[in-house]
Amino acid sequence: MANGIERPLDLLNQSKGKEILVQLKSDRQLVGTLVAFDIHINVVLDNAKEIQNNELKRNIGLTFLRGDTIVFISPASAVSNK
Repeated sequence: MANGIERPLDLLNQSKGKEILVQLKSDRQLVGTLVAFDIHINVVLDNAKEIQNNELKRNIGLTFLRGDTIVFISPASAVSNK
């Protein structure tokens, strides 16, 4: 498979310590550095920022996101640094 990814969690493992984009069910988007995750896709982001309309809305810092609130996670290569 692409980039040595054979299982869904392989992508998250490769993204640890890197910036990711997280889309939440509430239509909120967060960008931050992936610190940790578990099998429920609960994630911890450092230096998290809320993005709205491709612009920074607010800085959040270190945050925990519950897996059942997440729609998708995208690696840094797809994150636009605006």
